[in-house]
Amino acid sequence: MKPVRIALAQIDSVVGDLAGNRARILRCAREAAGAGAQVLLTPELSLCGYPPEDLVLRESFVAACEREAALLARDLASLPGLHAIVGHPGRIEGRRCNCASLLRDGAIAGTYAKRELPNYDVFDEQRTFAPGGRTLGFEIGGTRFAVAICEDTWFDRIPGQAAASGAQVLLVPNGSPWNVGKGAERLEVMRRNVSAQGLAIAYANQVGGQDELVFDGGSFVLDAQGVVRARAPGFAEHLLLADFVGGVAQPGTLAPEPGAEEALWQALLLGLRDYVGKNGFPGVLVGLSGGVDSALTLALACDALGPGRVRAVLMPSRFTAPMSIEDARALAQNLGAATEVLPIEAPFESFLSLLALPFAGRPWDTTEENLQARVRGMILMALSNKTGSIVLTTGNKSEMAVGYCTLYGDMAGGFAVIKDLTKNQVYRLCRYRNGLGEVIPARILDRAPSAELRDNQTDQDTLPPYDLLDEVIARYMERGEGVPSMIAAGLPAEPVRRIVRWIRTSEYKRRQAPVGIRVSPRAFGRDWRYPITNRFREEEADGAGEA
Repeated sequence: MKPVRIALAQIDSVVGDLAGNRARILRCAREAAGAGAQVLLTPELSLCGYPPEDLVLRESFVAACEREAALLARDLASLPGLHAIVGHPGRIEGRRCNCASLLRDGAIAGTYAKRELPNYDVFDEQRTFAPGGRTLGFEIGGTRFAVAICEDTWFDRIPGQAAASGAQVLLVPNGSPWNVGKGAERLEVMRRNVSAQGLAIAYANQVGGQDELVFDGGSFVLDAQGVVRARAPGFAEHLLLADFVGGVAQPGTLAPEPGAEEALWQALLLGLRDYVGKNGFPGVLVGLSGGVDSALTLALACDALGPGRVRAVLMPSRFTAPMSIEDARALAQNLGAATEVLPIEAPFESFLSLLALPFAGRPWDTTEENLQARVRGMILMALSNKTGSIVLTTGNKSEMAVGYCTLYGDMAGGFAVIKDLTKNQVYRLCRYRNGLGEVIPARILDRAPSAELRDNQTDQDTLPPYDLLDEVIARYMERGEGVPSMIAAGLPAEPVRRIVRWIRTSEYKRRQAPVGIRVSPRAFGRDWRYPITNRFREEEADGAGEA
């Protein structure tokens, strides 16, 4: 048997940039051929970027993708002997399909259409694609290959059919988004559904940020016993080379796997960097308060983009403690970010004066607190309009869950970097970042969190302890657990019911929040779809149903 070398192209395609993606694939093909590879495996829909969502419903888009696939096949004619698997939307018997085509010798030699179309969590492929029925296999040097796309391997049916057809190696283009724990889950599923069929697997996953999704890459090769034989680094473009002899995967390069905090940090950096870069923003603006959330947001921005593209804006009020200003200045100086101080007392007083008559006889309450947040939001958005830089909001998942945030105030902005981090994760990542080099002043991490919108305010004046709040969010929102079972597990009944009620009644706020990076198995965004107008009250249902 002749050895066969596969190159897994872990690339960061840009949705809709067909010519740019084609050029990127061609560069990988030339590098792969130069390294002696006979097979180039690219990620799912690599030619158009993943997920293209409703772009696929436009005939002009699908036609353009088909033209680019033909052009790429022509380009690859200069690399004889290379078999390239390239993902693209295409029409098969008049139906739009999620395709992976074999490009060889200047032509499209065959096309596979994805058969299992996911329609859960962040996926909505049954909206845009029809399931395929075609298989695709080929042989090189006595080694027999078959192709299956991403979700096709999350069940054993299609890998089983490939094995029954005589395939030895399954080539799998993937657009598998990352969340905490996803890497281990992928390996478990591939071993159960592919290795168990006696197949080796080459798994090429895309890398990069696409709106709220982050793709980690983490491409790998498993032998037929489920042993990892080669692995690409996470969160970076990479061309992984893997050798097979008689269909048997040979030992190759094994990039180290990042730890939990490192992976989460890298995911947020990549998601932020790609959102800003792919959308052409010159830089970012961060409202810096001296609190932990804005501290983490600023640190992420500086690490992702470089401090030269980051502008920190301090907007103190009459309630801002001197130590908050001191800590905010120290943080920005440690990170090298440009700062400016724009006190909000004058505009705040103007609003109070303007509203004095309609507010007459009414006590100070959250209205005046929210006014301060909205003044800050107006300042940041004015700076954004003038400079073109995008405002990064600083709210976390714990706050967004229960509506502890102000519409048109601290929610005003274009991208929510830490939107899917609980408060406890925020603190852990701050400490992780300080472990790389101390930049966040210790006092920011040690003092009680506060919005500083009234005297001596702390978050826990309104919210339950964050440990309890975060546990209820994980159980109820991420895992779908009901109120009765949480109470039966020993969580205090009244706070649980109150948190669930807040989650329900805050839906209208979350719908108006900016897009943010998804890092958990379930985020407030494309995989959370509850109605705003909704009269079901689980917190009052006494176990009659589960939300």
